[in-house]
Amino acid sequence: MRYFFHISYTGTHYHGWQKQPQVISVQEVIEDRLSKILKTQTKIYGCGRTDAGVHASQFFFHVDIDIIIDFDLVFRLNKILPPFIAVFDIIPMDGLPHARFDAIQRTYDYFIHTYNNPFLNQISALYQYHSLDFEKMKNAVALLPLYNDYKAFCSHPEKYEHTICQVSKASLFVSFNGSQLKFHISSNRFLGKMIRIIMGRLLKIGIGALSVDEFESYLINKTSPPITPPAHPQGLYLSKVTYPYLDVPAKTNLSNIIQDLKQDY
Repeated sequence: MRYFFHISYTGTHYHGWQKQPQVISVQEVIEDRLSKILKTQTKIYGCGRTDAGVHASQFFFHVDIDIIIDFDLVFRLNKILPPFIAVFDIIPMDGLPHARFDAIQRTYDYFIHTYNNPFLNQISALYQYHSLDFEKMKNAVALLPLYNDYKAFCSHPEKYEHTICQVSKASLFVSFNGSQLKFHISSNRFLGKMIRIIMGRLLKIGIGALSVDEFESYLINKTSPPITPPAHPQGLYLSKVTYPYLDVPAKTNLSNIIQDLKQDY
């Protein structure tokens, strides 16, 4: 029987989702604990590949389990997982749906705070800019759904068959005092470090180091400067994954870290 597991995790202590040699990953930790409970080597397949330090407030993986589950697997798994990973639901699925390839939309949120705060520093990215031009940043964000080739916003475009992404929504949320913000974006797919590269350039617009026209020229010409430092990983969250047959509300809402939120500044 195939099952979808609905989970979330903070990525601070992990080298991303995907299992890799000599580093600890979220996938490896869950496979290890699940194998111990089921008493058989168990492989899981995630809905994406978050980078080192990146979080997921909603994430799905699928696994095939041959035994009858006549016990509370959610409880048992949460009991032996580290506190940085939480399992919410286990959903039996008909047929052989795929957690990664069947997803039709993913949504990410990127959180920033502009003052040193020990309660935010691991769950939001610190950029100590005190006079960001939110209006120009908003204008740049509004351009994103108008284009579909994100070759200029990708760390290694040559790795992909194509760089087309159908961005359906992009918004900027800012607190009333301007000290916290959230960048929200939805698309059918994302390229390597795409959101963090976009966020890095939005910050450059905010401090006046990049114009909105230059930002749009990257989208039009599909080229960009050779050095494109991405924004810090700890501000990024995979926050929603949607399937044609499964649309589960997220259990956690990280937007409460931004006080007095207002949309699109």
